[in-house]
Amino acid sequence: MPEKEKIIHSEYSELMQKSYIDYAMSVIVSRALPDIRDGLKPVQRRTLYDMYELGIRSDKPYRKSARIVGDTMGKYHPHGDSSIYDCLVVMAQDFKKEIPLVDGHGNFGTIEGDGAAAMRYTEARLSKITEEAFLADLDKDVVDFEPNFDETEKEPTVLPVRIPNFLVNGSDGIAVGMATSTPPHNLGEVIDAEIAYLNNPDITTEELMRYMPGPDFPTGGIIVNKDDLREIYETGTGKVRIRGRVTEEKAKNGHTNVVITEIPYTMIGSGIGKFLSDVAQLQETHVTSDIVDITNQSSKEGIRIVIELRKGADVENFKNLLYTKTRLEDTFGVNMLAIRGGKPETLNLKSILEESVRFQFEINRRKYTNLLGKEQKKREIQEGLIQACNIIDLIIEVIRGSKTRQQAKDCLTSGKVTGITFRSRESRVMAQNLSFTEAQADAILDMRLYRLIGLEIDQLTKEHEQTVANIFKYEDILEQRGSMEKVIEKDLLSYKKNYASERKTDIINAGPAVVVVKKEEPVDVYFVMDRFGYAKTIDQSTFDRNQETVLSENRYVIKIRNDAKVCLFTDTGLMHTVKVSDLPLGKLRDKGVPVDNVSNYSSKNETIILVVSQSDINLCRFLFVTKKAMMKIVSGGEFDVVKRTIQATSLQEGDSVMKVAILSDQVNVVLQTQKGYFIKFPMDQIPEKKKNAVGVRGMKLTEDDELEEVYFTKNLETTTIRYKDKDVDLNHLKLSSRDGRGTKIRV
Repeated sequence: MPEKEKIIHSEYSELMQKSYIDYAMSVIVSRALPDIRDGLKPVQRRTLYDMYELGIRSDKPYRKSARIVGDTMGKYHPHGDSSIYDCLVVMAQDFKKEIPLVDGHGNFGTIEGDGAAAMRYTEARLSKITEEAFLADLDKDVVDFEPNFDETEKEPTVLPVRIPNFLVNGSDGIAVGMATSTPPHNLGEVIDAEIAYLNNPDITTEELMRYMPGPDFPTGGIIVNKDDLREIYETGTGKVRIRGRVTEEKAKNGHTNVVITEIPYTMIGSGIGKFLSDVAQLQETHVTSDIVDITNQSSKEGIRIVIELRKGADVENFKNLLYTKTRLEDTFGVNMLAIRGGKPETLNLKSILEESVRFQFEINRRKYTNLLGKEQKKREIQEGLIQACNIIDLIIEVIRGSKTRQQAKDCLTSGKVTGITFRSRESRVMAQNLSFTEAQADAILDMRLYRLIGLEIDQLTKEHEQTVANIFKYEDILEQRGSMEKVIEKDLLSYKKNYASERKTDIINAGPAVVVVKKEEPVDVYFVMDRFGYAKTIDQSTFDRNQETVLSENRYVIKIRNDAKVCLFTDTGLMHTVKVSDLPLGKLRDKGVPVDNVSNYSSKNETIILVVSQSDINLCRFLFVTKKAMMKIVSGGEFDVVKRTIQATSLQEGDSVMKVAILSDQVNVVLQTQKGYFIKFPMDQIPEKKKNAVGVRGMKLTEDDELEEVYFTKNLETTTIRYKDKDVDLNHLKLSSRDGRGTKIRV
């Protein structure tokens, strides 16, 4: 009989909450955030350890990246090959890391955003500094190991990294509800700062910044908010403003070339292409007219973007324009978030160095404890062999007189002589006094005869003296904090000497870039917008030569000053303004720009009903008519505003603006519905109201009917319209009062 099933009732919300928290913590701790001790995410740590296990050292041949990725995924990181290969690629890119941890061979991508070749084509091996500062001493029990995901392998919980890698190479990652973003720093400066903290744990952040003044980006550039860095290092969060490095060169034709040789760190990747596009857009949108040509001459030797300017251009003003209108000046958001003690925590500079120093003490304590144990075992063996050499004749007699190895070993360790044949009684008595340790006895029995040579005995004595010296040294390191500090400092200085490089990023204080805008001389132009919503301006001469074409091909054509604004009334009851200066001054066949791009108007959600020049708006009166027959007149002064978007009229739920008309000498208004009802009444029955009013009802609509068209008539003027293949003379319609049902036209 099967056991009776037990149904467990649980609250769905509680179950979901617990499951989500478990998932979030798994992503935070096991995927996205680095450990403060080694500055590595799990995928980075596992990839480096796998390369170490495979023996892909800096002095060995390169191995296929696919081999490394497959082995890492199969043994340690079962989360897909793309994440592992992406990690491998980034660790090999010198434009992203202060010290590349992997030596890549093949196409590992470029600073301009070109991706790396497929993993089957590229090869890699460990960098030398990775071997020396990240993976050394793994065989000395310096870190803990834990089972892998299927408990078939062991992997280190953290790598024994000897430098503050969290600061040196920086880190970025997005977890659940939090993200880390730490800029890279100069290796030599970080080591100097750590040594300063090591010697004085009470050192202030300001004093630390004398050794490590700020981030050092692999792409160089200039940090321009030096005064903000102290607060960033004290809180662990903030924003670093970076500018690219710009120089000037004289071209052969007398023009000036603005040359960009270093870019902000945030522009790595597709940012360079976007920058070139943005610079070209400055010329196309007439923000500047100084650009003659743009060329990207970047190569393996470095970044070189050349912008040729016209003669007489204000170079400094143009540089400031690049800083304000493109990403040549950008912001790097700092959030030094890492895993400390199994929990995510935002750390300041002192906390990071404190954790690094604490980790160095832990690594070295375990290392020298391990070395001390090995030296003590070695001393035990050496002392046993030296003692045995002094009584070698007795040892040989014991061995020759024993019937088994165990019998000889028992004699050497405890003086048991039972069953052993000796040549003399004195030898038996001496043998009974032997008291070697187990390890010494095994070493004596395994000793080869050549060790009895005089030179070998002298060598053994020297080795013993060295072993005793090592034991004294290791005990001193473990017992005296000052001795341990000297060891750590010595290691750090050796890494600085062998691997540190000059600072690439300058740090200064610079105010915001200010662009002096030259005011253009006000002239008359024509605003034109086609039925697809593309707008531009054309000059007077172009309009005069092509007047018929312009009027026939465009929905709106307005004569306006180039320093004025255009007002767009839409069916949603909004009015958007567009600066004429934001529109390109084009030729007849130029396409223009979508009006969405230069205003808050959205062609997806609203439709333009009327376009009018804001300079003329004060002289106008506007009639608003909605599909539900709500009407009002508004004075144009209501719309002479500075804001880019305002509410031009209030609407009832489900209603929309059907008509916005400029009033002049209209006498009567005619409303026509979709079902063919017409009503005609005098204009003076429509009240003038404020722009935020709904208005009054112009016509009573039948169910499921709405306004379709609005017409105007004047006295003694024939107005005939075409309605469903029938001519309708509006002057023959009965003049009634507003808010009637109207007359149905039979067709």
